[in-house]
Amino acid sequence: MLIPLRKCLRPLLAGICALAFALGVSACAETASTGKFSGESHNVAQTVSNFQTDATAEDEKKLCDNDLAATLTTKLARVGGCQTVLKAQLHEIDALGLKVESIVVRGNDALAHVKSTYSGKSRVTALALVKEGSHWKISGLGSAS
Repeated sequence: MLIPLRKCLRPLLAGICALAFALGVSACAETASTGKFSGESHNVAQTVSNFQTDATAEDEKKLCDNDLAATLTTKLARVGGCQTVLKAQLHEIDALGLKVESIVVRGNDALAHVKSTYSGKSRVTALALVKEGSHWKISGLGSAS
């Protein structure tokens, strides 16, 4: 049963890797700016900023408890545990620039377009977020369109 489960969660793990690489930064990198956003968009940007800060600190507990959605941490629990999976990924991250370009909020769902620069190359990654209680949490990668 483990092999089929791992096989169907492979895209999720690839997404976590991409998420970690898209948002992870070295200790000397700038924190994602939240200043140009207001209301719920500001709260979404703050979640991205918090994720970046916690990734920089390699604080898997905060990442899993505060930054990632329950649906994501539950899936990660099936493949070794959220903190264990993230710990392995965070050690691979080097210096990376990050900027929240835009945010779209629709009810309890949001999409944050984040521009990252790694090794001189820029790309935009869409992060999906969901509101759990009064807090926004990253639920995975979304469509960049």
